[in-house]
Amino acid sequence: MQIQSLFIQPHADGKTGDISEFTKHFWTFCISSTSNCVVLQDNHIKTSKYNIFTFLPINLFEQFQRVANGYFLVLLILQLIPEISSLSWFTTIVPLVLVLLVTAVKDATDDYVSSALYSFSSECSFVLHAKGKWMNVRVGDIIKLENNQFVAADILLLCSSEPYGLCYIETAELDGETNLKVRQALTVTSDLGDITKLMNFDGEVICEPPNNKLDKFTGTLYWRDNKYPLDNDNMLLRGCVLRNTEWCFGMVIFAGLQTKLMQNCGRTTFKRTSIDKLMNTLVLWIFAFLICMGVVLAIGNTVWESWIGRNFQVFLPWDESQRSAVFSGFLAFWSYIIILNTVVPISLYVSVEVLRLGHSYFINWDRKMYHSQTDTAAEARTTTLNEELGQVEFIFSDKTGTLTQNIMVFRKCSIDGRTYGDVYNEFDQKKTACVDFSFNPLCDRRFRFYDSTLVEAIKLEDPAVQEFFRLLALCHTVMPEEKSEGHLVYQAQSPDEGALVNAARNFGFVFRARTPETITLCEMGQAVTYQLLAILDFNNVRKRMSVIVRNPQGQIKLYSKGADTVIFDRLDPSSEDLMYTTSEHLSEFAGEGLRTLALAYKDLDEDDFEIWMKKLLFASTVIENREDQLGALYEEIEQGLKLLGATAIEDKLQEGVAETIACLNLADIKIWVLTGDKLETAMNIGYSCNMLRDDMNEVSSSGDTLFSVLSPPLTHPSIFSEQLRLKIIKFVVSWQAHALEPLLEHILLDVACLCKTVICCRVTPMQKAQVVELVKRHKRAITLAIGDGANDVSMIKTAHIGVGISGQEGTQAVLASDYSFAQFRYLQRLLLVHGRWSYFRMCNFLCYFFYKNFAFTLVHFWYGFFCGFSAQVRILPDLSVFLKDVDDRTSLRYPGLYKPGQQNLLFNKRLFFLCTLQGMGTSFLLFFIPYGAFSVMVKEDQQAFAVTIATSLVIVVSVQIGLDKHYWTAVNHLFIWGSVTVYFAILFAMQSNGMFGILPSNFPFVGTARSCLSEQSVWLVILLTTVVCVVPGLAVSFLRVDLFPTLTDKQSRKREGPQGQNLRRVRRTSSRRSAYAFSHQQGYGELITSGKNMRASAVSSAHSPGRTPHSSNWIENMLKRKNEVSCISDESGDRAKNRLPSSSTEPELH
Repeated sequence: MQIQSLFIQPHADGKTGDISEFTKHFWTFCISSTSNCVVLQDNHIKTSKYNIFTFLPINLFEQFQRVANGYFLVLLILQLIPEISSLSWFTTIVPLVLVLLVTAVKDATDDYVSSALYSFSSECSFVLHAKGKWMNVRVGDIIKLENNQFVAADILLLCSSEPYGLCYIETAELDGETNLKVRQALTVTSDLGDITKLMNFDGEVICEPPNNKLDKFTGTLYWRDNKYPLDNDNMLLRGCVLRNTEWCFGMVIFAGLQTKLMQNCGRTTFKRTSIDKLMNTLVLWIFAFLICMGVVLAIGNTVWESWIGRNFQVFLPWDESQRSAVFSGFLAFWSYIIILNTVVPISLYVSVEVLRLGHSYFINWDRKMYHSQTDTAAEARTTTLNEELGQVEFIFSDKTGTLTQNIMVFRKCSIDGRTYGDVYNEFDQKKTACVDFSFNPLCDRRFRFYDSTLVEAIKLEDPAVQEFFRLLALCHTVMPEEKSEGHLVYQAQSPDEGALVNAARNFGFVFRARTPETITLCEMGQAVTYQLLAILDFNNVRKRMSVIVRNPQGQIKLYSKGADTVIFDRLDPSSEDLMYTTSEHLSEFAGEGLRTLALAYKDLDEDDFEIWMKKLLFASTVIENREDQLGALYEEIEQGLKLLGATAIEDKLQEGVAETIACLNLADIKIWVLTGDKLETAMNIGYSCNMLRDDMNEVSSSGDTLFSVLSPPLTHPSIFSEQLRLKIIKFVVSWQAHALEPLLEHILLDVACLCKTVICCRVTPMQKAQVVELVKRHKRAITLAIGDGANDVSMIKTAHIGVGISGQEGTQAVLASDYSFAQFRYLQRLLLVHGRWSYFRMCNFLCYFFYKNFAFTLVHFWYGFFCGFSAQVRILPDLSVFLKDVDDRTSLRYPGLYKPGQQNLLFNKRLFFLCTLQGMGTSFLLFFIPYGAFSVMVKEDQQAFAVTIATSLVIVVSVQIGLDKHYWTAVNHLFIWGSVTVYFAILFAMQSNGMFGILPSNFPFVGTARSCLSEQSVWLVILLTTVVCVVPGLAVSFLRVDLFPTLTDKQSRKREGPQGQNLRRVRRTSSRRSAYAFSHQQGYGELITSGKNMRASAVSSAHSPGRTPHSSNWIENMLKRKNEVSCISDESGDRAKNRLPSSSTEPELH
């Protein structure tokens, strides 16, 4: 890896030091108040594709990737040659420049709206070496951050308001984890809180070059002739939010595009739709067909000149440049290329852009995608991908903030064999009166509970109930912050832990304060202080947490909470009956999608505890196997527990997430969840939103054992294939970096695509993009990525379509997206309504356009065999932007209507071929029916013959588009019959006395149209031509509807449809889930008991010199689910639900 930038500290003599040892692997820079340092990178981040200098060449390069634009450029060059051009070059350059200009303006607007500068515009609290704006921060600046402020650069933490240089951060935008994390400054810099000391800070940092590894940092600080190692625990990365810390100072290490977050964001790419790519291929085919027509007519010209033309040279002499019949045919070839150029119409691309622009406005104006709570409307940030929304096969979704609200709510509990509470959500409309907590002055007024019997039990001093909430108030690592009297704010390591402490607070057991030695509660209005003797911290192997306290009566108690399977294994035999009852309650809670925990306690003997405590202190100081010894001691004392009950917490999804996912699944859209969270967390959300069900068999893998995990489908394909046929496989991947290596990625993709549900855990932002790219590359399917945080930007940019949710994690995802809105549920309407309509309209427009153009252009081809006649017909474009086959309610009610877009059924090479055949047949009839009827008139009055054909053409194509309409509205009537009216107006105007008087040489046929169209025979021929051209297509359409009906045809023919599909969540029956799944690292037990996170005043009053803090490190192990329920789902009901209803609603104009 080579160095990208370099900071060099000069020597006293002005010469630079020896940097050869750093140029390969290290990044070095200095901070000094006296020396001059080379400043490299500011904090500007540009995500726009263009700037003022690169816009013209890049945009022209992109536009000329459209083959048609290149074709018209060549055509323009040909028209500059007078020997072969029968048309003025002006007729081509004006529309070409217009198309290029309109598209360039649109692209520039899209790029500008997508934010040219992707940077924080807010001011820093304090900057030592910058001008106060985040965008002006440079590498080496020392800046001050305040509580709840975003970090906009990669910063080395120097000091903070907290003891020992600690600070707390939230990294949701980096890895999707909502729990707080701890960062700590070096001891030597932790006392630099004074501005004077910071001004005198003089040091040199040598570190790794910029990279995308969010969990790793390697560097060294050289200061005062000493060197200090730096790692990720000393860094605040861009995208973090400072929490529970009044202020901190840090030094900028990486800024702008060199920050780790931006290194994960990927590059902005030019996105083109599959229809654009198909049109490029079709244009090449049409051009080849045009060449063939030119060759045929050129050969005809050569033969005619050789056999017949020689006899008329007295009257029609050759030009001076025309030396032979062969050369005449050569010139005729290029002339016909120009004359027949309308077979590749430049107006096609103008019309396509108009359609796309109209679709974008429809999305922006859709009130059903407007979120009133945040005053956020849906926004189409690009106008080039609308029809792609109707072809999506894979959706890649973030979890945190996209599917969830990051809110945990205490819903139910089981205490001493009795359940309390009622889940209140949109799925279960059972309502009970909300509990009145007015008896508790310290309650959280936002808390809601719907079972008053629990409060009555509290007031009656039920010992089991009181002990239950006492445990919740004591057994945790939450930090309280009392901003004013009675105004408590809890800073929790995980949202579920905060929800449990908040529930205890509302039921009268209020957690008020803590020191390293004590915990203070307010129990039913009385202050009670417990002595904190030990914290047996949570980790992912133990799956439980315990505290040992001494109450005011002198009793020593152990309180424990954790996963039910772990707690039940450690219960005293006296709790066996209660365990069975509680287990049934846990199954009920889990069946409702709630997250569960079991609670237990134990009375400890004083002497036994003293002996155990001595063992603990010894184990805390050993060097080898400290973790194992501590784990064994924890296991020893956590035996013989007495069960209290269980809690049930609702992990709140965003509104409508479960229904949206169910509806998209019915549309055969595969949804993959890509999250930085751990395995248990992702699976919990999967069950909550009904992506995972208990009737699915689980294929779970971690990256280092992928081959062994995938061996069942590889070694027993018949069994696995049967499970896949029944759609009962779920695939859960706990990610490792080498899971995407070429040797493994194909197996991973093949198995994942065969499964009903795929969830990828512990993925970095760059790995999210790699997964999307893997599907794009090998499945060739349209992909959509949706997220709300900066950690989703790379995925959003990589997918064919990127959707940003304007949530609580900033606006980075929105700025990088193609479409944005406020809630995940709006994705359903974006795809099934707007996407389907856009694709349907674009396909119908293209089919009609190619039919119309072949019908028009080939008339010249047929006429070329007789006299080389050419004509110009102008027809107003069909405004298909208002076309739709079913209304929005039907599109949402029957998601199966979306499937034709995924299969490219509405416009493909086959349909293009059929449209061209229909156009060729129409052109043949348009020419030869009038020719046969007026064979004499053709020889005498060719202009009248041309008027007859042109009028027939306009009427035929107008009737044809009228027959293709599914709904008739005022707009349809206006543009269809308006185009016919305008045609006649232009025709009579061009052959009027007034135009002849102005330009006699260009408009010599005065009165031809009036004279021709006044004849009844002409109108009879026009009627005959129209009927003969339209009837075959009409007959084919009727036969197709009867013999090969589409989903829309079936829906239109149904008079009465089945009842609406039930998209409600399925009640779960097992798979209890520990609420500790949201803790992604070891708890704060060591930090609390050490006192490092306590204020000095609070610690000194309660510190005991006899205490020795203990610490333990743990290795995260992936645990497989123990109980798998394998059952075969009956799909007959699903088939019944896929029937289509009648279309009895009136069409709506959007």
